[in-house]
Amino acid sequence: MRMGKSAQAAWQCVAMALCIAVAAGASAQTAAPATAPAAAPKAQATTTTSAPVATPSSLVKVADGRMLAPDIARIVNRGELVVAMLGVDTPPFFYEKNGELTGLEVDLAKAFAKELGVQVRFNRTAKTFNAVVETVARGEADMAISKLSRTLARTQVISFTQPYLTLNHALILNRVAFAQHARERAAPDVIRRFNGTIGVIAKSSFQDYAKRYFPKAKVMEYPSWPEVLKALEKGEVMAAYRDEFEIKRILKSNPTASLTLRTITLKDLEDTLGIAVGLSDRTLLAFANEFLVQRGDKLTINKVLAALEN
Repeated sequence: MRMGKSAQAAWQCVAMALCIAVAAGASAQTAAPATAPAAAPKAQATTTTSAPVATPSSLVKVADGRMLAPDIARIVNRGELVVAMLGVDTPPFFYEKNGELTGLEVDLAKAFAKELGVQVRFNRTAKTFNAVVETVARGEADMAISKLSRTLARTQVISFTQPYLTLNHALILNRVAFAQHARERAAPDVIRRFNGTIGVIAKSSFQDYAKRYFPKAKVMEYPSWPEVLKALEKGEVMAAYRDEFEIKRILKSNPTASLTLRTITLKDLEDTLGIAVGLSDRTLLAFANEFLVQRGDKLTINKVLAALEN
């Protein structure tokens, strides 16, 4: 159907009005987002101000004005380093002489305290090596320097420095009893498959070592090393197990003992001695490690044996 000119004009007006309305709506939609980002800077500023700001608050100011790690500041502010040490004398590492505590590890502790600028106090309440470790773990001492072997069990409750002395494991054997047990077999083969009796100090590293390295042996525990040696002499045990220094010192102090006793050094097994500190004292541990690195007087088995003579 054909429209008249007036009708066509009317439709054109309606179409134009619709276009204007659509354009206005689109314009409004386009303009709306322009106001949204205005709030963003405000929100961003709030987040920024609430974020933590790095400060030296983890350090502690001590009396002389220095800022130190908390575990070091604790010792410096106290004015003394508390060192756990076995209550049983173990020369030449630590022992009483003329009413004064002396020895290689006593000197080591004093040198460490000097680096911190404090005095040293020894806590010797522990009667076993494991008890020395527990003293540090409970926080009753800053560290332990006490001929402590670095073992897996101990490193579950304290931290050890790098070794300051490495010794081999060793056995001292009753010659007659071992010869009867070996029955002409080569000694290394017998030792590796040893199923005799081994005497050790109770609650010591060598109690753990004996169970680990001689699983077929019967391990007998005694309160002290002299009692282990008495058991060996009486034939209660066929072997006594400890580090090479303690074994060598027996023959050194009594050369005739070699007539009845035989020593075997286990070159592939090492006993490493370290300084023990609390698990949370990480800066103290790092300081102790660096102290050992820079210390000129390194301990060796020969130096330890020489100190025994003095």
